[in-house]
Amino acid sequence: MLNRRELVSFASLYAALASLNVPAAVVANAATSNEGVRLTFDTLVSLAEETALKPYVRPTTPTDASLSKIDYEALGHIRFDPTRALFSNGPGKYPITFFHMGKFFRVPVKMHVITKGIAHPIIYDKTLFTMPADSPAQALAPDSGFAGFRLQENRLEDQKKLDWKQNDWVAFLGASYFRAIGEQYQYGISARGIALDVAQADKAEEFPDFTHFWFETPIDNRQPTMTLYALLDGRSLCGAYRFVVNRTKGVVMDIEAALFLRQGVDRFGIAPLTSMHWFDETAKRTAIDWRPEVHDSDGLALWTGTGERIWRPLNNPPRTMASAFSDNNPRGFGLLQRDRSFDHYLDGVNYQRRPSVWVEPLENWGEGSVQLVEIPTDDEIHDNIVAMWVPKEPAEAGQQYRLKYRLHWLSDEPYPTDLARCVATRLGNGGLPGQPRPKGVRKFVVEFTGAPLEKLAFGVRPEAVLWSSRGTFSNVFTEPVPNDVAGHWRAQFDLTAEGNEPVEMRLYLRQGEMTLSESWLYQYHPFNPVPGALAQPAPHRSTSVSKA
Repeated sequence: MLNRRELVSFASLYAALASLNVPAAVVANAATSNEGVRLTFDTLVSLAEETALKPYVRPTTPTDASLSKIDYEALGHIRFDPTRALFSNGPGKYPITFFHMGKFFRVPVKMHVITKGIAHPIIYDKTLFTMPADSPAQALAPDSGFAGFRLQENRLEDQKKLDWKQNDWVAFLGASYFRAIGEQYQYGISARGIALDVAQADKAEEFPDFTHFWFETPIDNRQPTMTLYALLDGRSLCGAYRFVVNRTKGVVMDIEAALFLRQGVDRFGIAPLTSMHWFDETAKRTAIDWRPEVHDSDGLALWTGTGERIWRPLNNPPRTMASAFSDNNPRGFGLLQRDRSFDHYLDGVNYQRRPSVWVEPLENWGEGSVQLVEIPTDDEIHDNIVAMWVPKEPAEAGQQYRLKYRLHWLSDEPYPTDLARCVATRLGNGGLPGQPRPKGVRKFVVEFTGAPLEKLAFGVRPEAVLWSSRGTFSNVFTEPVPNDVAGHWRAQFDLTAEGNEPVEMRLYLRQGEMTLSESWLYQYHPFNPVPGALAQPAPHRSTSVSKA
């Protein structure tokens, strides 16, 4: 419950921002008075709750005609002046620079700085950017808004020391998307504030927008964290967010959110991650591309409430697929890039350095499922993978959610398992060399590596424990990979399955009663054309369910 001081602050904040549903110029006029308002997370939560009771109107800008002219090429010539970055001269270690609006980022985002608890607006001015004299951005009105922002890696005087390393380390841009670099100084996978109705057959996906941000002024240059607040608004909900962002060996974000639903949502995705997976060693078709692999993430990792460790390699499926891994109070999940060998990509965009992102609940999430959506793609420019937590109970109008979780942007899981881990999944024609290859039979080779396999006595082979939703197994055996690397084993088996519907499979290694590896889960598509090149009519939505 708000105390009297917070209630007064909420009233002031609401008066300043109640123009969410009117043209941006009205908000600008209210904000330019320099009469700051006190902001706390509680007052922002109250604002979100109050806003959710009103009909949603998408933010508009009076400069749509000008924005249409700021295409990709024009935007590339617009640069924020780093000398005018927020906190460029302190306090704090990390200056903040801003993205310019354009054809592909039309929603104006209002920025604010909090000093001693009081929020003040950051007014858009075209002189904050360097741009050509004939740039269509020259026609934008004052306080048109920004598209997003970036946290810079170091103070301006230290930037020359960064060498090849990434200069910015967090970016918020577009709808509720944000991303961070990992410990290898590379962007890749993105996160979102929320995911609403992803891959639903009867309704379009909804993309709410972060419409306002507030940045807390750091105490001094030694402060290792940045704290920021955001207001999320969309047709189905309004929400308040607090991000406490730490630059460690990678990036760690503590996120707290309060969400208020205007209307029901069929697939309510909490802590969503969005990535790209075109092809890898598992199912690359001949001559689809000159590179061996192209992906930002190669698998979904799960740590269930019961303690099981699961690895699910990603697919580029022939049609959109949604898989649900049921769980109760999960310990974590993430989209990871396990393959770190440059020779497996051969690309200057450094796919081998893309960060992995791990979601760690900071409270019990109850019953639900980690859901994985895989969408066909024929190019690397499309994000076609979504992973998220979906509560078991329906998300209905009037419902409220309070969430606390942590995102780890690293090279690996923050809490790695002691079990052997899956490092490759390979497919080929089934049967045995020198014999006619039977039709409809596929061979699978799944590689594991880790300490439990290193400790096996000489001559002892681990057992491959297999399960499938349909079909039969044959030619099952395990053997060490002949690469002189201790603890590197592979399980081989043939699968015979009729029909074109997907087959769910599970595999792990054991010795006697001792589990040696994490569980490998895979969704095999018996009919799979060149990934993304759909040879069939318009795909239908399919859903598979696995018990995690």
